[in-house]
Amino acid sequence: MSVIIFAESVDGQVKKGAFEAVTYGRKVADALGTVCKAITLGKAENASELGVYGAQEVYNAGDAGFNQFDSQVFAAAIADAFNQLGSKVLILSHSAMGKSLTGRLSARLNAGCVSGASELPDTSNGFVVGKSVYSGKASAFYNINSENKIVSLMGNAIKPERVGSPAEVKALAIQAGASKIKVVERKTISGTVPLPEAALVVSAGRGMKDPSNWGMIEELAAELGASTACSRPVSDSGWRPHHEHVGQTGLAIRPNLYIAIGISGAIQHLAGVNNSRVIVVINKDPEAPFFKAADYGIVGDLFEVVPRLIESVKKFKAGH
Repeated sequence: MSVIIFAESVDGQVKKGAFEAVTYGRKVADALGTVCKAITLGKAENASELGVYGAQEVYNAGDAGFNQFDSQVFAAAIADAFNQLGSKVLILSHSAMGKSLTGRLSARLNAGCVSGASELPDTSNGFVVGKSVYSGKASAFYNINSENKIVSLMGNAIKPERVGSPAEVKALAIQAGASKIKVVERKTISGTVPLPEAALVVSAGRGMKDPSNWGMIEELAAELGASTACSRPVSDSGWRPHHEHVGQTGLAIRPNLYIAIGISGAIQHLAGVNNSRVIVVINKDPEAPFFKAADYGIVGDLFEVVPRLIESVKKFKAGH
């Protein structure tokens, strides 16, 4: 028996979430007294780095057909690898790709599944996995009783830990099946860390008054090495692209630091961000609901506070 991790790669590079999944998988393997193995599909130039984060064996099925994602093809390939490598537990990221694979894999492997896990399983009496429910207001725990088990891991639920060294990448004999998907056009966002993977996020709302004022948000994010986000009214107004919208009807994120600027903190917005480890709120309204969810709050005019914050960050960086 082994624990196997499906490590996602995009444009030939293993994603940050894969390193989190491997760290999680290694801890699960240690608890079960077994080994941690990782697989990649298609081009994955830095697959050997998975060994640094705990994978004791790393495999790659390099068929060029895997360079285009098709959930049916990938699910069949991962299930094949799962059986070839004698695994009983499969870990993958709770990403867009992971969400489209989890159900298919559960059916193929006759496996119990917990999606969006945020805690390591308790193996002292079964295999109990915890996750946040009700928009982070409560936790639920599931005991997977089936022989085969699948867990998809929420982004930023665990910090990647460097515990080993680069691993030899072994070839895995799996061929990509015929895809039923034809890619007509591909549009990708480049230059920033995707919000579900971001550790630092700077977000703003209608308090910015006008999209022309967004430069200070981008400057603060650049100084912090953060990704930018926004509230729904901002994206609906066309001030910012929809892929930056976080909240109940947008993306749910859990960064280490979420800075909310000029956002009142309606329940729909909080549903997407209240799993953040630290929330900082900047708002001139002391009665803004967001302050109730904040770890730190600044009551003040954002057009005065944010420039001073940027200057302070610059001074701190210059001195360190």
